[in-house]
Amino acid sequence: SMTEQELLTDLLHSERAIIKEYADNCTETGCMNLRSLLIGCMTECSQDQFAVFEQMKQRNLYKTKPAQQQDVQTAKQDMNTLQQQTW
Repeated sequence: SMTEQELLTDLLHSERAIIKEYADNCTETGCMNLRSLLIGCMTECSQDQFAVFEQMKQRNLYKTKPAQQQDVQTAKQDMNTLQQQTW
């Protein structure tokens, strides 16, 4: 039988994989109705993933460290640069 940590970790990884599948399929469709449906499903799944993540954090099963302000700024700059390169 699986421990609570193993179950939650498996669920967390499964949710991540599903989110990636929704994103991949969303970018491959030319049908706006299907795209909207996939985006909605992906959003709901990402909320579920975050709920599992929060439960793991509260139970000390997933360790995180506070993000340093400089790291946040660097990540924002990297995302802005990537966005500008793709347009």
